[in-house]
Amino acid sequence: MDILTSKKNGIFTITFNRPEKKNAITTAMYQEMVEALLSAEADHEIRVIVFTGSDSIFTAGNDLEDFINHADQFINTDSEKSPVVQFMVALSSAQKPVIAAVTGLAIGIGTTMLMHCDLVYLSDEAKLSMPFTQLGLCPEFASSLLLQKIGGYHRAAEKLLLGEAFSAQEAVETGMANKVIPAKDLLSFANQQAMKLVALPASSLRATKRLMKSTNAQLVNDVMREEMKQFSMMLHAPEAKEAMMAFFQKRKPNFSQFS
Repeated sequence: MDILTSKKNGIFTITFNRPEKKNAITTAMYQEMVEALLSAEADHEIRVIVFTGSDSIFTAGNDLEDFINHADQFINTDSEKSPVVQFMVALSSAQKPVIAAVTGLAIGIGTTMLMHCDLVYLSDEAKLSMPFTQLGLCPEFASSLLLQKIGGYHRAAEKLLLGEAFSAQEAVETGMANKVIPAKDLLSFANQQAMKLVALPASSLRATKRLMKSTNAQLVNDVMREEMKQFSMMLHAPEAKEAMMAFFQKRKPNFSQFS
């Protein structure tokens, strides 16, 4: 199973479990996560949702080979047809608290999804990146909006325009995460935080989260869909095709030929 789920003491854990592919996400994995999130939301015994990965990596983002083979599903803005959009909607609109425990690499959507979690804890070995421009693409999951709100325009521009990797400590300083934890203690700490939430009134947690998110909810949804439209157009452009080809040929892409 590429996505593992477990339920214990009111905590529902969703784990990326494809280490041989650096936990790269396929369309099938997106569908599994959608089903897991909807199931957790409907289960009254579950109070908190936790996302995590393997010991050495959270997720390398989209599986590029699967991405190319299922491009129409990845970029279709119709939530009924796209597992990716379904996942974005399910996570961004989750009513229960969501915690992310991240160790190792978190690339692309592995980073942008953190902006939709309520508590984010990173291991001291974590490295985050949103290399969309390096692939001839643009931001997704409303990151072009949320990262500005979190860290300000200039920090967001640096992360999104350059697409370079940054450390867990920098993510905390930017406001993208709560705390850096030693890797060996990360999941234990995240579960301790989850248990604190489990002990609180579920209705109070839901109301507080709804009040904090309600102001931007429609704007986030609108930006997310606008990004996907732009992403779709750029995916078929020569720059993205050059980036993908370079990736599979294990060479540096040459964008100098494009204006």
